[in-house]
Amino acid sequence: MSNVILRFKDVAKQYGNNLVLDHVNLDIFAGEIFGIIGASGSGKTTLLSSMIGFLKIDSGDILFKEEHLLDFYDNQQPFRSVFKKQNEVKRIFGFASQEPSFYTKLTVYENLDYFGSLYGLSKPDRRTNIITLLNLMGLVTAKDVLADHLSGGMQKRLDIACALIHDPKVLILDEPTADLDPFLRKHFWKLIKKINKKGTTIVLASHNLQELETLCNRISILHQSKIVSVGTPDQLKDKYSKDEEIHLETFPGNYKKLIGSLQHKNITKMENKGTELVIYTSQAEKVLHELLHLIEKNNESLIDVRLSKPSLDEVFLSLAKKSRKKLGGKEKDD
Repeated sequence: MSNVILRFKDVAKQYGNNLVLDHVNLDIFAGEIFGIIGASGSGKTTLLSSMIGFLKIDSGDILFKEEHLLDFYDNQQPFRSVFKKQNEVKRIFGFASQEPSFYTKLTVYENLDYFGSLYGLSKPDRRTNIITLLNLMGLVTAKDVLADHLSGGMQKRLDIACALIHDPKVLILDEPTADLDPFLRKHFWKLIKKINKKGTTIVLASHNLQELETLCNRISILHQSKIVSVGTPDQLKDKYSKDEEIHLETFPGNYKKLIGSLQHKNITKMENKGTELVIYTSQAEKVLHELLHLIEKNNESLIDVRLSKPSLDEVFLSLAKKSRKKLGGKEKDD
């Protein structure tokens, strides 16, 4: 996946005294699902809004490329910027923000037809794209329903369908599963995978690290105005944490006593989560051997035990700690 479709070059953005983006450099590849994670207020929305030229940056540039149309460099014009090629940007990119962009007093079909006309699509092309999207997004039975009467999950589907009506190369999503229940979130991610399989590059920002871990090809972590790391979920885990997680469930589950008895020097952290004990260690086999001995000694019955790599939540916390150390222990205001 070496074809770069979007490139950030030293992008900086400041609001008053608050530096939101601090010389961000980033490449996004065609065909991937690319995630951007960060704490609330870390600048994710600013990053996405500048990605399509909607929000002006203070310095740097954001370049984009479409096969046979634009390239990053040529002799006459060294940069192809999203801020200078807005007509092409509108054709190539689709954007769905946290707030819905459709019209509540129009039906599903009318919304899609209207947004298609804004992109300059002919009536036959609009009809073809609408039929495709109604099937893809599971909106066929709701095509004549007013948007205002749709459920939250159906409204989210309509919002993304409106962003896809012109068949963009890149779909950008800002917190797409916010306010959705677990069942709807799971269904929504299936839709995202279907859209991606059609060849659409997906760029999304979310604070739900567990979901992005299984969805994204690569993930960037935005912390204190900077992109502090980019890689596959496994690469991020391997780079920033050598620990494994031991998840232990026993009965009657006197985990406080087990924690007090377990003295292995290679344990990074232990968490009593009520129903289970989670132990972080770089020597899982040795710790597990000692742990099983203590379970028997303390008259506990083993119900379940499993090993796993740390989650992206743990990676994010690890990166945050490293960033604070580099800044001399001072926490910047996001």
